[in-house]
Amino acid sequence: MRRASSHDSTEHPDSITQQAAEPGAPVSPDPSWVAQISSQDLNDPHRKAVPKFAAFAWIVLVYNLAAVAWGVFVRASKSGDGCGSHWPLCDGNSDPLNGPIARIIESSHRISTALCGVFVIAMLVMAIKNFPKRHQARIASWVAFGFVLLEGGIGWALVKFQLVTENDSAARAGIMSFHVVSTFLLLSAIAMAAMAATGSGRLKLRGQGGLAATLGVGFLGIVVLGVSGAISALGHTLMPVKNVLEVASNPDTFWMVRLQPLHPYLSLAVGLYLALVAGLAIHLRPSSLVRKSFLIMLVTFGGQLLIGLLNIQLMAPIWMQMIHLVLGDIVFVSLVVAAAAALLESTPRREGHMDPAERVGFNTWGERFDAYVALTKPRVISLLIFTAGAAMFAAKPGWPGLIPFLAVMVGGYFSAGAANTMNMVVDRDIDGRMNRTSTRPTVTQSISTSAALNFSLLLTLGSFAVLWAGANLWAAMIALFGQTFYVCVYTLILKRRTWQNIVIGGAAGSVPPMVGWVAVTGSLNAMAWWMFALIFLWTPVHFWALALLLKDDYQEAGVPMLPVVKGERATVAQISFYTALTVALSLLPFFAGMAGLIFLISTIVLDVILVRFCARLARHTERPQASALFHYSMLYLAALFLMFAVDQRWIFGSL
Repeated sequence: MRRASSHDSTEHPDSITQQAAEPGAPVSPDPSWVAQISSQDLNDPHRKAVPKFAAFAWIVLVYNLAAVAWGVFVRASKSGDGCGSHWPLCDGNSDPLNGPIARIIESSHRISTALCGVFVIAMLVMAIKNFPKRHQARIASWVAFGFVLLEGGIGWALVKFQLVTENDSAARAGIMSFHVVSTFLLLSAIAMAAMAATGSGRLKLRGQGGLAATLGVGFLGIVVLGVSGAISALGHTLMPVKNVLEVASNPDTFWMVRLQPLHPYLSLAVGLYLALVAGLAIHLRPSSLVRKSFLIMLVTFGGQLLIGLLNIQLMAPIWMQMIHLVLGDIVFVSLVVAAAAALLESTPRREGHMDPAERVGFNTWGERFDAYVALTKPRVISLLIFTAGAAMFAAKPGWPGLIPFLAVMVGGYFSAGAANTMNMVVDRDIDGRMNRTSTRPTVTQSISTSAALNFSLLLTLGSFAVLWAGANLWAAMIALFGQTFYVCVYTLILKRRTWQNIVIGGAAGSVPPMVGWVAVTGSLNAMAWWMFALIFLWTPVHFWALALLLKDDYQEAGVPMLPVVKGERATVAQISFYTALTVALSLLPFFAGMAGLIFLISTIVLDVILVRFCARLARHTERPQASALFHYSMLYLAALFLMFAVDQRWIFGSL
């Protein structure tokens, strides 16, 4: 059996466990596409590798993608009625490739899709011949065959009911959407058959520590994105317009055109979520195959976003529509491959579960509730939520409205709570080595890692739904961006690698006021960005004061915080530098004409006190001075935002 690479086995050696299909059975911690299996493995029907079948399955997949691209051309060129209402023959003619151009295009599409069926049948025959009944390659081949039949039925329905060319009915949009989803599933079944044929092991959905559910939501997101894309593309084909945003708000505009702006926004939201899922999967399943698969998926999705933007700029020419849809299919398939790599029985896991007998139990439901609340870090969140609320009152005169206000408060809490919960899941190993965090629910396993991950997933979905429904889609997406940045950039990439972690990672904590601002105004202006920048510069002052208090803890856990890496004097110097930047930026609204005397006077008072606390710490770098600066920094930020909101309402004439 192959051993894990040195990188995989040493990144966190104390937190990696191997999950075997049977207790005590050997597993490969780093499965490859073409498994190196012994004669003993050949006796296991579930680990049988047939490279020729796998190669043929990948060829079938590529051919199906080409057929998809040609199908886009048929729809976009309005050639779907080239064969009339006849099926499967073209106008009942045995020579379909002679005649008008629309007839030739539609006939060639029917021939190409028929060949898709022939290839899938050949793949199924090979699977039956080479694999036993319960082998996943054989099961996936049967599933692919079923979806080929379904695809043929969809083609029949489109032709027989004349849901082609200029038909603008909801029925056509519904069937086209279903067509996109069925194509996703067909291609995925072919990919799964190819993977299973490499002998890399069996998929296991149960006992995956919440990761399977998290991935499942990612699949659902791409399905929703695919459906919105199908409707958007059909709307463009039927009624192309130069500027969709200008006409989308008009209730008299064709309904498919009015839905078109939703698709790019959903693309950004789904992309953020997939980045979040990829980061968690790569961390929780430390395998080079998992890492490479998810990185390929993210790069593919990024390419899809760029093509989508070009589509909008170029008014969606047919050739770009073909590329766009094919890339969408590849994104879905790449997520399937990445998820399969993460969910293989043989893929190693970071330690995420203790034996139930070792967990700290709950005596009451109140204790359970308190433990789940503790996962969200409510004391940390309170200041973030306050800045979001202050931004709402500063954004416009008058009461922002009960529903938007509650949406930002609840949705913002859910988003930050989800990020903090994921942080506890990821940092369970180092939390257990720090006195301050050693009693966290994920460390004691009073709440299992699986339950914590599922809880964070519910909070993430709840946050997005509440903010979208109660405020707007932009507020929901900005909150999701903050969560993704905190988990992926700060926790997974920076925290264990560089003392600059909190400087760059501070961008995540700077997001809440932007959420509050855009929830009221629907856009971001200079004042919203000023609030973002202020928190960004304030964060090192606040956090490094805390890091001085927790220096021994961070050193014990091996976290490269500034006091551990550079020492206390260097930390105080950095705190002084960022204090100066914070003070300078805090006065900017007055001198830029964005705030009045109320804000100026209160800010000067707050700044003077902040500088005094910083100076005391510079003279005596001891715990009392660090603690005083840390606690005052929280009051400073809250008071500054409060006075900014009061000043804005005074200027607006609301007081």
